[in-house]
Amino acid sequence: MGLDLVAGWRELGLAEGTAVIVHASLSSLGPVPGGARVVVASLVAAAGQAGTVAAPAFTPRIADPDPDHRGAPDTAIRARRDAVPLFDAGTPSEMGAVAEAVRQWPGAVRSRHPQASVAAIGAHAREVVAAQPLGFALGAGSPFSKLYDLDASILLIGVGHDRNSFLHHAETLARHRRLKVRRFPRLVDGERIWCETLDVANDNGTLFPVVGREFERVHGVREAEVGRARCRLLPARPLVDFAVRRLDELLGRSH
Repeated sequence: MGLDLVAGWRELGLAEGTAVIVHASLSSLGPVPGGARVVVASLVAAAGQAGTVAAPAFTPRIADPDPDHRGAPDTAIRARRDAVPLFDAGTPSEMGAVAEAVRQWPGAVRSRHPQASVAAIGAHAREVVAAQPLGFALGAGSPFSKLYDLDASILLIGVGHDRNSFLHHAETLARHRRLKVRRFPRLVDGERIWCETLDVANDNGTLFPVVGREFERVHGVREAEVGRARCRLLPARPLVDFAVRRLDELLGRSH
């Protein structure tokens, strides 16, 4: 199965030396002896020594459990907030088995955002995760910006554009943006405090699938089966450039 997966990624167009960020549903591939680690091994093999494999390693549970509360918290709210863990490099991701296997891969590195980190393996991994802003965590200066600069590819394995994190990156670059507040605990000079930052809001499957499908039609993106999964490999730069313009049009209508 590992060799079959490598052949599948090659058939999609994943070339040696490529930087690729993967969004995946492991179950969509069907039975994979060895599970997510075999999938990641196949991606590392396909990208080669000069390549880089990345995955979103987001941890949305590291968040305020009472985000709408204002003012001094009562005992129950304080207890719930105190139970929220601090982020560290070993905090498990909530982005599925393949993303978690990337995070756990020997030599993998990870960016430091408490909610929106990225894990990476390979030649440019440290460069990709070296810095990440707390506000607009997927925007300028983020791992997604670094992957854009590397002319990376986006691999969707059995998932749609509602799982394509690069579209959040595109929205941060648009003039019209939907906004939300992130709140998470951090240690500052040894003191646990709650930080509050702005970011683009969750799409919840409203615009991203539309924009993604339009891009695929315009750019002739080919879908192929790898294992049992429907997969697409997309170029990040053209997608972002297209999505910034298109999201601006769609979001501008509501302003």
